Amino acid sequence: MNENLLEVKNLTKEFLVEKNFKTRILNALGKKEPEKILAIDDVSFNLRKGEILGVLGESGSGKSTLAKILMGIYKADKGQLLYNGKDITTGKRSLSLLREMQMIFQDPYSSLNPRMTVKQIISEPLRIHGLYSKKDSQPFLVDALEEVGLQEDVLNKYPAEFSGGQRQRICICRSMILNPSLIIADEAVSALDVSVQAQILELLVELKSKRGLSMIFISHDVAVVRQIADRVLVFQKGQLKSKINPEDLVRAHGDEYTRKLIESAIYLREGKRFD
Repeated sequence: MNENLLEVKNLTKEFLVEKNFKTRILNALGKKEPEKILAIDDVSFNLRKGEILGVLGESGSGKSTLAKILMGIYKADKGQLLYNGKDITTGKRSLSLLREMQMIFQDPYSSLNPRMTVKQIISEPLRIHGLYSKKDSQPFLVDALEEVGLQEDVLNKYPAEFSGGQRQRICICRSMILNPSLIIADEAVSALDVSVQAQILELLVELKSKRGLSMIFISHDVAVVRQIADRVLVFQKGQLKSKINPEDLVRAHGDEYTRKLIESAIYLREGKRFD
């Protein structure tokens, strides 16, 4: 039996850098060698079934690009993606695969359509996949909301009527409505207050345990990743610098970049440097 839900092998992604209009014209005419940035550089790792895998790194380290490749938003230039042993690197993602993989975005304010009610928002995935029944879906939607700590009376309200934490609970409900096997959470708590962050992290762990799903949790915050992850990948400039255990995030550990990342978090938390 394959214990890995997801396997990433030698993944690479480049982007063209077009600094201004003149550069774009010269690139198009072939008179200038296009400048490229290596967003993901030969990255390999695995995600085990039932695991929360933390992806840690500063802004620009390639974390969000990785998430978009895994979700099929971007296509990798090189490498291989295996989901449950099946190659999903190229080709259009099937609806059944899209049901299996869902994403929670960073900003709960911009990831919800302000013109839609909560009922419309969380039922939209069901409609897309042909699973919605006006008659039978109401109890299901209520149960889904209660699972993330919201009540039936929010169904006919709009996003503007909620706090940031409540909006993120709505986003989580939407991502869970199809009962996926994999959740990719991209900076899912970074826009929230610290007290609300703790509540959302607790909810994600509870949902993971209850549903037996796997999760890739992406963040720049060392303390947050240490709190939720079973294993941690540290990224810098598109490269996977180290693979460590979350308990190692309380002390300087690993390669130089990882040590500096941990030391900076300790400095901010305690007001002193780690010697």
